[in-house]
Amino acid sequence: MRINKELMKGSTAILVLTMLEKKAMYGYELIKELERNSNGVFSLKEGTLYPILHTLEAAGIVQSYWQEAEGERKRKYYQITEAGMGHLKDKKEEWVSFRTAVDRLLWEGQS
Repeated sequence: MRINKELMKGSTAILVLTMLEKKAMYGYELIKELERNSNGVFSLKEGTLYPILHTLEAAGIVQSYWQEAEGERKRKYYQITEAGMGHLKDKKEEWVSFRTAVDRLLWEGQS
């Protein structure tokens, strides 16, 4: 099922941070993991992901570093910072409140 881009807009950063909470990743790896973990629902383009990562990095929520894999070219990896962990915790709590309110409104009175 395709998700409307407007619905995704507000949740993409929290999804990216949740993936980076598990481990540091380079951009293409992050795109593939988001897609795999969402059963294809979240399929980001590089043009969507990298501006999010750059914004998060400018805010100190993620940091990047270059690393060379065995016999491969260098890749830019992103990892969540300590400040990013606190930010993610806050965003998850905010998401639960939002989701609960939306669910209540959508399904209230239905059996």
